[in-house]
Amino acid sequence: MKLEKPELNLLEARQVTLAYDGAPIILDLNLVIPSGKITVLVGANGCGKSTLLRGLARLLKPRGGNVYLDGAAIFKLSTKTVAKQLGILPQGPTAPEGLTVRDLVAQGRYPYQNWWQQWSKDDQFLVEEALAITEMTQLADRVLESLSGGQRQRAWIAMALAQDTDILLLDEPTTFLDLAHQVEVLDLLYELHQRKGRTIVMVLHDLNLACRYADNLVAMRQGQIYTMGVPEQVMTEGMVREVFGLECRIVADPVAGTPMCVPMGRKVKVSQQPNSF
Repeated sequence: MKLEKPELNLLEARQVTLAYDGAPIILDLNLVIPSGKITVLVGANGCGKSTLLRGLARLLKPRGGNVYLDGAAIFKLSTKTVAKQLGILPQGPTAPEGLTVRDLVAQGRYPYQNWWQQWSKDDQFLVEEALAITEMTQLADRVLESLSGGQRQRAWIAMALAQDTDILLLDEPTTFLDLAHQVEVLDLLYELHQRKGRTIVMVLHDLNLACRYADNLVAMRQGQIYTMGVPEQVMTEGMVREVFGLECRIVADPVAGTPMCVPMGRKVKVSQQPNSF
């Protein structure tokens, strides 16, 4: 059984200003998220990456400007309308104690439930499909607390997949995971993008993994977009110096061929060899 999906949605920020209680963290920012691509936000701690993602996800209302989904101001749309088009996985999500993987994944179907439309065959199909894609079917009856960090993260991603949205926003989906689990989660998201053409927006800290998986790399600095584009254009020694305050060398990743940042420190002897990018 295959469910037909409408044309991919466009997510856009126009002159957006975002703040919590004090001074703005994001000021007059413009950004168009390319449909059907993987966009990765990078930048130093406190630069506004997670704040921007919350604004795009309709979790934080702008003080100025607007976020648009398919040309409509996102805060004028109903919560259920947005939830059917845009899924969000926040940083460090929590669930009630004793919840099984299957119960968690089924929560992704709540936007489609109401008093006249209860659980359907389509709902069941999408839950089972999400479990299969994330390779969680065998663990569906396990409680979340009994899983490893990588397995729990896959369960949360499965919930977002069951929501069946064209756009997925993920805030640091690899936080607290070891390197093997980081690659496992990012491979899963990449395969999802390849198979279903999903638009994915992620916040990542690891620059080399960001370059490996991103179609579109957005480097942020002090609440603004410093530069954006394909990783080969964005990942330069100058960008790393200005955005992260770090001297480095950019070479080619020997596995993926994408730009790889090699940080310099006091113990590093500066090489005179030319850069690869």
